[in-house]
Amino acid sequence: MSMRIDRMLGITIILLGREKVTARELAQRFEVSVRTIYRDLDAIQQAG
Repeated sequence: MSMRIDRMLGITIILLGREKVTARELAQRFEVSVRTIYRDLDAIQQAG
């Protein structure tokens, strides 16, 4: 679970610092599937 939290924090930092980034770019950066990125983005959105 800690890896997911670390990844979600990393995603949030990237999104706050860049205008555009694709799910594919995030997946490559964090070495996970695009689907995992979408799940993480959903969780980030629900958390507010």
